[in-house]
Amino acid sequence: MTQETLWLVVVLYDLALTVFLYRFYGKQGLYAAVILGIILGNLQGGKVTEFILFGTSFNVSMGAILYSGIFFATDILNEKFGKAEASKAVMLGFVTNVAVMITLVVSTYFMPSSIAGSSGEVHSAIATLANYSPIFVIGSLTAYLVSQRFDVWFFHYLKQKTAGKKLWLRNNLSTIASQLIDSFIYQFTWVIAAGLSFYEALGLALAKYIFKVFIALIDTIFIYAIKDWDIKN
Repeated sequence: MTQETLWLVVVLYDLALTVFLYRFYGKQGLYAAVILGIILGNLQGGKVTEFILFGTSFNVSMGAILYSGIFFATDILNEKFGKAEASKAVMLGFVTNVAVMITLVVSTYFMPSSIAGSSGEVHSAIATLANYSPIFVIGSLTAYLVSQRFDVWFFHYLKQKTAGKKLWLRNNLSTIASQLIDSFIYQFTWVIAAGLSFYEALGLALAKYIFKVFIALIDTIFIYAIKDWDIKN
């Protein structure tokens, strides 16, 4: 399986997981999708992989895949349950992610036991994730909060302006616009934390954004597939 095919499979898996959680657990399932997305997205944020599309090489953070599913989940919440519920999910994701990061850091102060051979390796792996650059963590959380709050507001605004019609328009416009905000806020943390030049950071942000736009277009199919489901809670 090529890297590009794997990327598409993971995107479809992520969106299908959100649909599954919504179908069987309703609103609470969408809360879970948002929380999973922000935690997994941030844990994978530092892993950058290379894709070749149409003969062009793109360097994209792995976190961009699962992170994009958050926008899909909040759009469903906004559409089916209202702006307040979508905003609540955003804040739940934020608080949960902060708690996970704090817990990981605290866990590194517990020294590994020698009774198990893998203890040291696990400790080192957790330490790598927990002690990831504070600038990246702050940048990621800032990008998440600003872009998600904007997404929720803009989706609701477009729904009012179109009298509840043109779901495809608000789903795509709100996500594409908010993903642009997210990409540039987070990517410019690379200038501060990793010493990248302005143009290098801009190049990474644009590559990441292109993939996010593709995901937004793909999730339109999924949101139309579930728009008539009558799930009350």
